[in-house]
Amino acid sequence: MSSKPGSGTRNLKQRVKTANKRSLSSQKWLERQLNDPYVARAKREGYRSRAAYKLLEIDEKYHLLKTGQRVVDLGAAPGGWSQIAARKVGPKGKVVGIDLLPIDPMPGVEFIELDFLDESAPGKLIEMLGGPADVVMSDMAANTTGHKKTDHLRIMGLAEAAIYFAREILAPGGVFIAKVFQGGTESELLADLKRDFAVVRHVKPAASRADSAELYVMATGFRGAAVQSLSD
Repeated sequence: MSSKPGSGTRNLKQRVKTANKRSLSSQKWLERQLNDPYVARAKREGYRSRAAYKLLEIDEKYHLLKTGQRVVDLGAAPGGWSQIAARKVGPKGKVVGIDLLPIDPMPGVEFIELDFLDESAPGKLIEMLGGPADVVMSDMAANTTGHKKTDHLRIMGLAEAAIYFAREILAPGGVFIAKVFQGGTESELLADLKRDFAVVRHVKPAASRADSAELYVMATGFRGAAVQSLSD
């Protein structure tokens, strides 16, 4: 696989004619998709989404995913991150993806249609994995309103919920990675994570659009013990 973003593709700079039923925001999104080299590359290389390259780039640098690990993918649809995880952990590992939406079956991944905030979710996922998770990852993004501050608070709230979930099911030494946005409150989230993880940092892979406030928070060396709260 070429490591050069958009390798072998032309920057077509396509423009989309405005349809009567298409909003301006939808038109801009479609134009961006058509002109995005990672979208074309994902189609060519068989990944379910361009987001697969974000996880690939992060893992190539930090080596988070290893053979035989148990991995949970929160908000997994359409399955791009699960694809990468399954390839990395191999047949000796286990990948479970959870989402409110149905997801087409995928070799090496077991999907469950469930809200990860459901009180039954931690227990169900530990059972599906056959034990506590080594990695909990999330590329979830909350639905946007167009109001920058509101949207930022929504994504940070989602990240905080993912952290709470991770504490419920991670094995000692485990890894957590999730999407966040720049905007002021991410420092509070980092401080929260540092209480439970040995190393916490922000990362921005090349596959994240340069004009996006999107970042990923990555925490390694979980100090807690999985299923503690389930047995209290």
